[in-house]
Amino acid sequence: MKKMFRVMLAFLFGTQAYAQKGQKDELSVLFVGNSYTHMNEMPSIFDKICKSKGKTVHVEKNTRSGASFNVHTTRPDLFVAIKSRKWDCIVLQGYSRELSFSPDYIDTATMPYINTIIDSIKANNPCTNILLQMTWGYKEGFQEREETNTYEAMSELIADGYQYLSDSLQIPIVPVGKVWRKVRESNPEIELYDADKAHPSKNGSYLSACTFYASIFKESPEGAMTSTISNAIAPIIQKAAGGFVLKSFERYRLSQNFHSITWSATPQGEYVLKGVASFQNAISVNWDFGDGTTSTDKKVSHKYKRSGRYKVLLNVEDECGTREIMRKVKFTAPKKPTRKPKIKPTKGNKPKKKS
Repeated sequence: MKKMFRVMLAFLFGTQAYAQKGQKDELSVLFVGNSYTHMNEMPSIFDKICKSKGKTVHVEKNTRSGASFNVHTTRPDLFVAIKSRKWDCIVLQGYSRELSFSPDYIDTATMPYINTIIDSIKANNPCTNILLQMTWGYKEGFQEREETNTYEAMSELIADGYQYLSDSLQIPIVPVGKVWRKVRESNPEIELYDADKAHPSKNGSYLSACTFYASIFKESPEGAMTSTISNAIAPIIQKAAGGFVLKSFERYRLSQNFHSITWSATPQGEYVLKGVASFQNAISVNWDFGDGTTSTDKKVSHKYKRSGRYKVLLNVEDECGTREIMRKVKFTAPKKPTRKPKIKPTKGNKPKKKS
């Protein structure tokens, strides 16, 4: 296999942001939740990880401590935040225990209210990607209910509840609770909980942010520079989040509504662009590679004949309208090896003839 000497990546949710002429190539994310979200300023940690990895993002939060999805619908400030811009991603997180009940309970206590929020999001921008934040069980479980009186039991019921929401609403899950359990079991020396044994410590909030990074950008957060937690713990959490999420795209619907565009060059002068348009409800997909060639395939691999600059366009038509995604691609020709000049012998350095 030929060694690549340069690889450029662009791997994001397919978003309406790229359809706006003159708009910055950035991803906007709104976090909606309660203290599990705003504790230790988790959205700001996510923002720092993104920027450390070279991503351009705009991040905001709209939270209230202790809020369930029902309570969220009573907050006028939430709907003001939703309407404040055409968000690319909006994350929804409810009260930690409301998803630990049966589907019958969720159907009456949660479903009507989360649907109200979703309707508001779609009315503002039908192309916004909605994500569910799966939370975690209390350190020692919730003792007032037999079904949740251990961490393991509570975390499983919460995971089941978010899975039920995801299946019912066809919305992806960011599996923070699953990564939490993975780190808790494999590295018990890492304290993920605050003193109350429910809310996240800084380590726990960092874990959440890393899981969001992997889920949204479809790549591991490994290598992100951080000052939030210790340099010894950060790589362990980064690896756990990236490893779990990258193996779980289908399970948590994270393969919905995203695109990938990558390009690379080899020392031999091959210029290759690869792309994926993963939009499950796409009516049409059209690629324009900027060199006079096009494709309607959802997955493409295109070779350019020569180096240069190309404007790559991807148009996806689905239920939210037409998404227009553009990437400027540059291929630099490999440098030709320099030849060492031959040294001609002079009279002074000619070898003497043997006598």
